[in-house]
Amino acid sequence: MAGRAGALLELTRPTNLVLGAATVPLGAAMVLGDDWTSEGLTATVLFALSVVSFMGAGNAMNDLRDVEVDKVVHPHRPLPSGRVSRPVAARFTAGLWLISLLTLILGTFVLAVFMPEAPMLAPVIIWVLASVLMMAYDHGPALKGRGLVGNVSISVLVGAVVLFGASAAGAWSHPVALAAATVAALVNLAREIVKDVHDLEGDEGHRSTFPMAVGAERARMIAYVCAMLGLVVLYLPYWRGPLLYPQILFQVPAILLIITTNGPLYKGQDALVVGRLRLGMLAGLFGFLVSVMM
Repeated sequence: MAGRAGALLELTRPTNLVLGAATVPLGAAMVLGDDWTSEGLTATVLFALSVVSFMGAGNAMNDLRDVEVDKVVHPHRPLPSGRVSRPVAARFTAGLWLISLLTLILGTFVLAVFMPEAPMLAPVIIWVLASVLMMAYDHGPALKGRGLVGNVSISVLVGAVVLFGASAAGAWSHPVALAAATVAALVNLAREIVKDVHDLEGDEGHRSTFPMAVGAERARMIAYVCAMLGLVVLYLPYWRGPLLYPQILFQVPAILLIITTNGPLYKGQDALVVGRLRLGMLAGLFGFLVSVMM
């Protein structure tokens, strides 16, 4: 029983769930600063649980769809290795979707009762749109196998988590949250493209990816352009407000991590770049958070 529980947890990609769980309060804090209330904290916790369940369900769905491919590419994963059966994984996935929906409803109820001035439909709309995008990615029209559009869809989902967190504070459209979400989406888009370059051999015959269409070198170049666009957006809230221009110093780690990926990209060190872009994205989010808290 313990072994199966561990395998089910592995289906959800726990490392990614930790990142998702942390991004929701980051988004809320970009709106609230240090002005937290018990209601705002409650809504944030519920929305974080909704995101964790949502992401876990999405990752499990992805593995259910890719069992045959994973038998060759990732035979150690729970489904191809036989540690979890398809029916059990399907029931587990349905349970996660239910938890995500219930915590969304509870969080929205908290907003409706204690923060009636907040746009209560915002978190619901974000959740529904993200669900549609997730289904479109793994099922019809299966965006996962459609090259760049699949990379874009996943990156939009990453940015949406920040806005979902901001909606827990009653202001999904806060300018800092919007900037942070856009930066996260653009840098993650660069990361997804480089990941596909790294996985070119394994994806051959299973997926149609962007690097297959344009070539590895051109894909790396386009990924770097996406990352640089992310830095441009990162700069805007400090230049135009509401953040103070000197506070951009808090973004130096993110800027350095992202801008220095050009050398490793030129050398074809794709795995290094993927990790550095993730760290850069996280550093940028924390940079926005520190700027708001100051």
